[in-house]
Amino acid sequence: MRLGILGGTFNPPHIGHLVCAQEAHAQLALDRVILMPAAWPPHKRVAADPGAEARYDLCRRAVAGDERFEVSRLELDRPGQSWTVDTLRALRDERPQDDLTFIVGGDMARSLPTWREPETVLELATLAVAERAGSEREDIRGELRGLVAATSADVRVRFFDMPRVDVSSSLVRERVATGRPIRYLVPDAVAAAIAQNGWYRA
Repeated sequence: MRLGILGGTFNPPHIGHLVCAQEAHAQLALDRVILMPAAWPPHKRVAADPGAEARYDLCRRAVAGDERFEVSRLELDRPGQSWTVDTLRALRDERPQDDLTFIVGGDMARSLPTWREPETVLELATLAVAERAGSEREDIRGELRGLVAATSADVRVRFFDMPRVDVSSSLVRERVATGRPIRYLVPDAVAAAIAQNGWYRA
């Protein structure tokens, strides 16, 4: 199986996450995309966090009924920080027959050399970068080429077009906190759960 992994805090999941997962699935011919909510991201504090279990539940609601997607508890059930390399190793152990593709945005791809064991990340999974065509792709390729043999750099890093969706989790949280509507920015089931539980209110 060609398996895509989209990690993040998903605080909360919004349409930008789902469009990214959909475009990776379609353009890279993936069989399934797994949303991987982080329990304890090593490089950022989770603002206004309703808790890892709540974010996991929101992810499940966001993709319910869509057979292209699933949600994993792997990082929630493992103690300690959510390092990508550890997640990919665990997935490789669980699903040795699957071909793994780790989905990131352009800015995150550029930061890959600063991650824990970046070379191993690229050994365990193909890096799929959501970036529009143009010079940005060549810049990213150049920055990552030092992590893998030049002959395999273009194989281990793939690109797909991501429509511009100016929605972020911080925008959704801000709108909830100030009493503004979030419908159409998140799936209806996510909006309903946020309202019902009072998450992100000021």
